[in-house]
Amino acid sequence: MIRVICLLIGYCFGLFQTSYIYGRLHGIDIRDYGSGNAGTTNALRTLGRKAGVITFFGDCFKCVFAVLAVHLLFGKTYPDMIRLLAVYAAAGTILGHNFPCYLKFRGGKGIAATAGLIVSFDWRITLIALVLFAAVFLTTHYVSLGSLVVYGVLMIGTLVLGQMGLFAMPADYLYEMYIVVAFLTVLAVWKHRENIQRLIAGTERKTYLSSKGRK
Repeated sequence: MIRVICLLIGYCFGLFQTSYIYGRLHGIDIRDYGSGNAGTTNALRTLGRKAGVITFFGDCFKCVFAVLAVHLLFGKTYPDMIRLLAVYAAAGTILGHNFPCYLKFRGGKGIAATAGLIVSFDWRITLIALVLFAAVFLTTHYVSLGSLVVYGVLMIGTLVLGQMGLFAMPADYLYEMYIVVAFLTVLAVWKHRENIQRLIAGTERKTYLSSKGRK
């Protein structure tokens, strides 16, 4: 039951659709433009760098706040499984972002929210994910490829650190956490299935942070 509660807490945080709200303040539904995705990249392409930055941090920190809320509510009651509960809260946030009930379940792909999960999860995974995303994006300009690399880092990093005993969790909770992270990884791949097809075909759209890069 406690897991469901943490999922629901996260889902409620995930319903804060930053790009959708920002777009509505500017008279548009972001999902009717560009890729149709309510996320950072589409906000950047459709409404500019300011919108992209606001969307990224809004979606990232809603996950951080969900995790923080679970720590404050249940940290003392469930100290041996609080890291697992935090992952459930993060998963709920990503699900709320991807499938918001009040927007007919049309949201984003959950990458910025996943960044919030990683930031609140482990600093070592955060550093590796940041470096690899930057390396992939700056060399290829494919946000989707960088995002998938980040999920690979999250999955592998969780397994490696967990098996090294660095999470200090009972084995059953640890393996359960592996399953939740694996589910999120599969979900991310599924949400990026069209991007993957375009990457293979060489038709994926590139993203540049400056107008000079587009020339």
